[in-house]
Amino acid sequence: MKVGTIALNTFKEAKRDRVLYLLFFFAAVCIVFSRVLAILTVGDRVKIIKDVGLASISLFGVLMAILMGTGLVYKEIDKKTIFTLLSKPIHRAQFILGKYLGLVLTLFIMTVLMAAIFLAVLFFHTFKVEWPMLTAILFIFLELMLITAVAILFSTFSTPILSSIFSLSFYLIGHLSWGLETLIKKMKPGTGRTLARALYTFLPDLENFNFKTEVVHGLPIPPKIFVYSTLYGVFYAAFVLGLAIWVFRKRDFI
Repeated sequence: MKVGTIALNTFKEAKRDRVLYLLFFFAAVCIVFSRVLAILTVGDRVKIIKDVGLASISLFGVLMAILMGTGLVYKEIDKKTIFTLLSKPIHRAQFILGKYLGLVLTLFIMTVLMAAIFLAVLFFHTFKVEWPMLTAILFIFLELMLITAVAILFSTFSTPILSSIFSLSFYLIGHLSWGLETLIKKMKPGTGRTLARALYTFLPDLENFNFKTEVVHGLPIPPKIFVYSTLYGVFYAAFVLGLAIWVFRKRDFI
């Protein structure tokens, strides 16, 4: 009940954030512009619309998660409202979970709206509903849930600017971790390879949520990949959120 109340209040606050609507506007413009780009480009026009549309949903969704998530906890501390909240019978874990769920709800609605615009643009081009696109969008949202948890973690102990830089670095590293795996294969057995392997295991692999290529080109995806990616996202997000709760509990606001 308390978590739900905090989540609802967080959602109401997020609705009043101009950054949210600005990012949504640019996402919509990019999605609509993809059809113009497809008409002006030589090649498979439908694939261009799909590529640009999915990339826009992913990029602007991540920016929403980072720019809003990194300020969720910090704003409460900066405005001193955290003292009023913690003076009530609310556990710090409930506070973090409420903030997280409130932002996830906001991102879910924004993702649905961006997906609706994207599918509408595709429909006016192909005159059929491209339902397979929902698979890629679903895993984009799962990635956003993880990025939101990361943004909140950094928000518990850092300023919004630094938290945004850390969260964006996390996102970039997560999509470039395949390079580390390639490096490990070329390294000779030893301490260096062991440390590199440990680092690779700890760092996120956000490519687990990237099904854009498969969906756009109609490539088959084994069901076990879906299960693995879903479990990976849920457990990694839970782990990061657990860290955020632990850090927030250790903080002294006096």
